[in-house]
Amino acid sequence: MKYQSRKKAVIILADGTIFYGKAVGKEGTAFGEVCFNTGMTGYQEIFTDPSYFGQIMVTTNAHIGNYGVNDEEVESDSVKIAGLVCKNFSYEFSRVNASGSLENFLKENKLFAISDVDTRALVSYIRDNGAMNAVISTEIDRMDELRAKLAEVPDMKGLELASKVSVKEPYFYGDPGATYKIAALDLGIKKNILRNLAARGAYVKVFPYDTTFEELQAWGPDGYFLSNGPGDPEPLEGVIAVAKRIIEENLPLFGICLGHQIIALSRGISTYKMHHGHRGINHPVKNLLTGEGEITSQNHGFAVNREEVEKHPDVEITHLHLNDNTVAGIRLKNRNCFSVQYHPEASPGPHDASYLFDQFMEMVADKSAVNS
Repeated sequence: MKYQSRKKAVIILADGTIFYGKAVGKEGTAFGEVCFNTGMTGYQEIFTDPSYFGQIMVTTNAHIGNYGVNDEEVESDSVKIAGLVCKNFSYEFSRVNASGSLENFLKENKLFAISDVDTRALVSYIRDNGAMNAVISTEIDRMDELRAKLAEVPDMKGLELASKVSVKEPYFYGDPGATYKIAALDLGIKKNILRNLAARGAYVKVFPYDTTFEELQAWGPDGYFLSNGPGDPEPLEGVIAVAKRIIEENLPLFGICLGHQIIALSRGISTYKMHHGHRGINHPVKNLLTGEGEITSQNHGFAVNREEVEKHPDVEITHLHLNDNTVAGIRLKNRNCFSVQYHPEASPGPHDASYLFDQFMEMVADKSAVNS
């Protein structure tokens, strides 16, 4: 009965293109920018990643839900995507340490999803025509109304979303007796980033996105971190100003994804919205400093202008994405600051990029030794 009674559903893209499917669980409607992730696993982490806030996620793996969910495999305190689109949704699941089904997880988090979609055709269309706003809905008899509402959804370009996912009050993570204190600015921080910092001797205080440099400094941190997050980095003028101050003081600073873009903007380097972004767990990156390759987890729709980085006298490209040669990492010359456009904390099988946390903590240790 579960399979026979599912209601028909529709995907309408901003350019008018339509795809059809069937509702998973509850009926409903959801709006957002449609994007796709090519990861074979990790759907629960994707759904709870704050960087995906407000986006309709298309999963390219043919089966979603087959290994259920685990209470420990979340990156934030709630689901952040606006909706889910998949090919085959597995109501039954099998895994030793699963704590429940994905079906119940969606119900508990009030997430609207549709399956039985030709995701290969949809992803191919996005790759050809670019990421765009979309609506998914079971209200197939109200298509004109859905199109009208879709036209009112703001574009991701110019959209500030960090404030929607950032913590409202500071909180602590890790051992208070740890060797070093790290001030993390929460633009949409993932829990596994905090785990990686704490595992390397850091006591982390996570601050709201609009915290001033003076407020961060008052805690007396040994280093600073700018997190990942959703939306366009350019509207975050306050965060850019904070990054400028940290760099001016030559304090240890590490940025990931949105944090990486903020650091670039603080140096006068522009960012741009990508055609359809990078979202998956097998993206190849070359470390230009070592010549080694890395298999990385990525999730971003904006990137740093490579030409402007290459012309900047004080900034050096450290990593390149090998699929399209976009900037995947930078460091500042004569400053204790570096950043990457991917997720070293994700470790989706390979742990190729986890060394970046080691480098940051070594930078913190070296700076602390100089100041002591």
